[in-house]
Amino acid sequence: MEEKKILLNHGSGGKLSFNNPYLKRLDDGAVLNIEGLKLAYTTDSYTVDPLFFKGGNIGELAVYGTVNDLAMCGATPLYLSCSFIIEEGFSLSLLEEIVLSMREASAIAKVDIVTGDTKVVNKGAADKIFINTSGVGIVEEGVNISGSNAKVGDVVMINGPIGSHGIAVLSEREGLKFETDIKSDTAPLSSLVADMLEVSKDIHVLRDPTRGGLSTTLNEIALSSKVDVEINEGDIPIQEEVRAACEILGYDPLYLANEGKLVAFVPSEIAPEVFKKMRKSKYGKESKIIGRVARKSEGKVYLNTGIGGKRIVDMLTGEQLPRIC
Repeated sequence: MEEKKILLNHGSGGKLSFNNPYLKRLDDGAVLNIEGLKLAYTTDSYTVDPLFFKGGNIGELAVYGTVNDLAMCGATPLYLSCSFIIEEGFSLSLLEEIVLSMREASAIAKVDIVTGDTKVVNKGAADKIFINTSGVGIVEEGVNISGSNAKVGDVVMINGPIGSHGIAVLSEREGLKFETDIKSDTAPLSSLVADMLEVSKDIHVLRDPTRGGLSTTLNEIALSSKVDVEINEGDIPIQEEVRAACEILGYDPLYLANEGKLVAFVPSEIAPEVFKKMRKSKYGKESKIIGRVARKSEGKVYLNTGIGGKRIVDMLTGEQLPRIC
């Protein structure tokens, strides 16, 4: 028999088959109860190619990505660790630029990088530089946010246009030129989440649709919560330049990566106030209500199309765009 090997699509956000109560939730971080104190903990590794792209770079991405994973647990991010794996011969000036961007990003996100590690490997043993960041934050009492908490009647919201990060990275990597610059949406979302929780702690689900995009994220939530989700094609915000790029390149924006976006499932009775609060935030000015949780089921996502039809929106199969984070 031919030996099975790891493929690129194994890095698309799938879950390893470990099994314990924390991993079963399939969330972006774990919420730990330590002698009455609720802490959120998460870790992620960043291997984006290219290292610098319009709107961001690998260092900024590493800070904001981990901050956002904590925020999706309903936590206030506090501290990060940072570890570098650097290929021998890597430019010191580029490393300095990355580190300075991480310092600036951590100040904006109001977190401290408090520990870390650096390893240098032989030339050819890594691709320039990889970064791992882990983070810890505090979850207030009464906050219980998870991808398995979606309920029938929940309103589904997103805080702005999708697909910008995926197209920004792709265009930089392939040297593609568009009439309008498409920039990554990389941003820290912890302040937006804090504003939302200020309205009510009864937010059911928060998730950042990174690898696999909006479609895959909604499918994960639907499966974890055992509900059907319906979204409306005309309500999904997509920048015209991103839509045009997708048409040229043959991509579906529903599957493109995002780095400064969150999807929220909110009970209908508090949805208007939460939505109003989101629209007042720096990172939620373009928020849209895109759908609802329709019914209990085994977990499917349906798209109500612009011409009055309905189709199933499935998870991403394979890797649409390698090395986006």
